[in-house]
Amino acid sequence: MQLTPPAQLPNTRRQRASVLIIVLWICIGLVSITLYFANAMTYELRAADNRVTGLTADQAIEGAARYVGFVLANFATNGAVPNNTQFSCAGVSIGDARYWIIGRDPAATPSVTEPYFGLIDEGSKLNLNRAGTNTLSYLPNMNYDVAQAIVNWRNTNANPDLTYAQYGYSEKEAPFETVDELRLVDGVTLDVLLGEDLNRNGVLDANEKDQNGNGQLDPGLLEYLTVYSREPNFHLDGSSLTNVNTARQSQLLALFQNANVNNATALAGPVYRSITNKACTSLLDFYLRCQQNGMTSAQFATIYNDITITATNVNYVTGRVNINTACADVLTALFMGSGIAEQTAESAAQTMVTYRDQNPNYLDSIAWMADALGTGNQVLTTMAASDKLTTHSYQFTADIAAVGNYGRGYRRVKFIFDVSEGAPKIRYRQDLSRLGWALGTKVRENLNLVAQATK
Repeated sequence: MQLTPPAQLPNTRRQRASVLIIVLWICIGLVSITLYFANAMTYELRAADNRVTGLTADQAIEGAARYVGFVLANFATNGAVPNNTQFSCAGVSIGDARYWIIGRDPAATPSVTEPYFGLIDEGSKLNLNRAGTNTLSYLPNMNYDVAQAIVNWRNTNANPDLTYAQYGYSEKEAPFETVDELRLVDGVTLDVLLGEDLNRNGVLDANEKDQNGNGQLDPGLLEYLTVYSREPNFHLDGSSLTNVNTARQSQLLALFQNANVNNATALAGPVYRSITNKACTSLLDFYLRCQQNGMTSAQFATIYNDITITATNVNYVTGRVNINTACADVLTALFMGSGIAEQTAESAAQTMVTYRDQNPNYLDSIAWMADALGTGNQVLTTMAASDKLTTHSYQFTADIAAVGNYGRGYRRVKFIFDVSEGAPKIRYRQDLSRLGWALGTKVRENLNLVAQATK
């Protein structure tokens, strides 16, 4: 065996060291590439999981919307407003997802910090296409100029406002189709529309600023306005309502007798003569005439769903406000817009809200307003002179938020359902996911606890 000469050993060692360094660099490179792809696959896995949870939440919302349709078909009969004790609306499981229906509590204090879950009654709001300038101007965070601009926008006879030329469009001069269309009206800013409720969930969240420091939420116009409120001028089976202004005395007598009104004969004559002398301007007006002749509010409730003052050739009555669900701000604006002084209007509105909270089982007809305010009350007689009030609602908002597994994949969609034609129909759909988390801190904390427990 021939040995390597000693003079060549240092060179060989250097070569071997170089090879080792090169191999180490290659190994480091391969390991780096492996780690990079492993990390990339981890992110891809998370992204895929987020997409799956998002799709799960989307499907949960679709399932919730179908469920709301079922609820309305079964509980929203004769214009009744379903309450959240009649159906599931918070943390409801659909597969791996959960959904919540974000609503408004008519009895809640303004300082509430956690969302209320349930349906929102569109009939509790003022109709943008019916409310006048005075009524709109008395809403919170409003002034007369903005109210006038809103009315001019829909007014087909208004003089063109050259202000809109700078925006590149003109006034619509046609009815509003959605409330969000208000963003096109001059003077209606996001502050006016949203107030302090940036995510539109009805509470002052931690990330929302209390602008005036009063410790409660001050919402914007979106909280008080709608374009969907209308009720059918017929029974949903297609049969006609009894028009008390055109009914004969015998028809009124039959109406009272069929409703088992004890003093039907004594009532029919005087009420009929009153109507022939002057037609009723509202169903509240009709009740006050019946009340003067001995009818009680409980007796009136038995005929309330069967009568109308509107001609039979008019299929729908638009823009009435449901006094069973309207908040004090809406009632106050409605009363003041009808000529009632501010203090009187505010007092009457608060009295009505308190009465209905304390007497939830006596709200079957418009007559309870007389029980709450008392016979001869100025607000009562003023509102009886116009057909602006009802206790029926046929349009409802289902503001549905959902999350997938482990509380991820948050989605939120607002639906507006209409049951005025019988079967529930979706009239409007709007994705609100962009507004961010709207379920409050308690739901988030509970979801975090569940996620930690499953790890």
